[in-house]
Amino acid sequence: MPWDEEDNKIVYKVVVNHEEQYSIWPADRENPLGWNDVGKSGLKSECLAYIKEVWTDMRPLSLRQRMEGLARQQKSDSAPTHIEKQK
Repeated sequence: MPWDEEDNKIVYKVVVNHEEQYSIWPADRENPLGWNDVGKSGLKSECLAYIKEVWTDMRPLSLRQRMEGLARQQKSDSAPTHIEKQK
């Protein structure tokens, strides 16, 4: 049996890690350490289509949070300060 035919019969599940990175894993196996089910399972193509739909930002969560923090900091640093006129 060719590998492609065999692969089309394997049921996978979608898993996600603490950095919100997605992957697929055979549904009949225990998840790798640090990976959790997201509740989607099916053929490989179905799972990959799901990941393509939901994983729109490939950056790890920690990088996204760091970049958002830097953007907020730059925004507050560049905001004009209000100086009252003295009478």
